[in-house]
Amino acid sequence: MTSRTHCPCGLPEAYEECCGRFHSGRASAPTAERLMRSRYAAFVRQDGAYLLRTWHPRTRPARLDLDPAMRWTGLEILATEDGSAFHSTGTVTFRAAYRGGSLHERSRFERVDGAWVYVDGDFLG
Repeated sequence: MTSRTHCPCGLPEAYEECCGRFHSGRASAPTAERLMRSRYAAFVRQDGAYLLRTWHPRTRPARLDLDPAMRWTGLEILATEDGSAFHSTGTVTFRAAYRGGSLHERSRFERVDGAWVYVDGDFLG
């Protein structure tokens, strides 16, 4: 019997049907918000390969060192602008909680070859 865990991104779906399908490459995130959620889930699961794969080639770092001691505890989407199937750019403002604090960011996303990718973000107070 397989245990079905909820996705770390906060949506009420099992990980395998939610962000797991994006992480495995079986599907691509259809909106900027879903990509942002899947990237948060990738941070939770320490999936650096997915994070790099979904980073805009123009701004992608050469490597990514994830802290295995970091414990992400929740994601709150505060606002989205554009980023749907009908847009080529979008922004998602979110707060990601971790043990000991939170990260508040407005992230920018663009489509590259039809797929949403993370460009960069502004940290908010």
